[in-house]
Amino acid sequence: MAINRRKIGIIGAGHVGSHGGYALISQGLAEEIVYIDIDEKKAAAQALDLYDSSTYLSHHATVRAGNYSDIKDADILIVAAGPLPDMAAGQNDRQQTLGATVEILKDIVPKIKASGFDGIIINISNPADVVAHYIQEKLNWNPRRILSTSTTLDSARVRRAIAEATGYDQKSINAYALSEHGETQFVPWSLVTVAGKPLLELIKEQPERFGKLNLDEIAQTAKKAGWIILGGKGSTEFGIGASIANVVQAIFCDENRILPVSTLLQGEYGYTDVFASVPCRLNNEGVAEVIELKLTEGEKAKFDASVKSMSENYKRALGI
Repeated sequence: MAINRRKIGIIGAGHVGSHGGYALISQGLAEEIVYIDIDEKKAAAQALDLYDSSTYLSHHATVRAGNYSDIKDADILIVAAGPLPDMAAGQNDRQQTLGATVEILKDIVPKIKASGFDGIIINISNPADVVAHYIQEKLNWNPRRILSTSTTLDSARVRRAIAEATGYDQKSINAYALSEHGETQFVPWSLVTVAGKPLLELIKEQPERFGKLNLDEIAQTAKKAGWIILGGKGSTEFGIGASIANVVQAIFCDENRILPVSTLLQGEYGYTDVFASVPCRLNNEGVAEVIELKLTEGEKAKFDASVKSMSENYKRALGI
């Protein structure tokens, strides 16, 4: 009996795509990765560099450059194509790259459709939530088999910021950034826990230790992290690479793990026809379940405002 090789296609061989690939092979999450990029020389170079690294990693993986015909039998397709915000030109919102990204997708999406690929799509291209919706709409894809990493990374940044403020390790903290991988994201503080205990209770019980925590400031610290990284070295790489690997692991290993990813809401949280990042149960079918959190009135208002913003930007992407 033949044992299936896990195969992943990655469209975009830039910083994000290459670090995502390295995270995947270093964690043994794929036996084959194929890079596709309009810059074929770069795709070949990234693939060769990654393939060389596998000699000293725990698991064998074949990494190569290819074309759209090579993704027909892939299990997962990662879309990591599009420009990064140009901070020098005053771009400080991922939505400002939407027009340029859509132009690139106009070339990519028909090629995905023609390839015969029928697996799970993970979008990373920004603005992540709107772009995932655009791809889903244009391909008429099963909405539970396309998602974006979205606030998976932002949630890690929130946990890190809380850890720095409280002294607890981020792995003992459960917290989410929700809705948009962008400027309208928010933290539902009523649901943040440390070792299962609500952070808001800790603040009340130990005011001398936690009473001075500025929750708005912590949320801003997490939200600004990507811009600090982008401004300092031109791209984010390691955090998003680890986020991609976590999502892929949950899918390939059929974990039924809960992660905050962007999915098409179909009545959840009172919305339809919008992609938003919320906790979802992931397994080898993709998004198996959307978890509806009980938000406070203020948190729901922030969610509503974020959804409105993304819906408007989605209409702009379609030229409506």
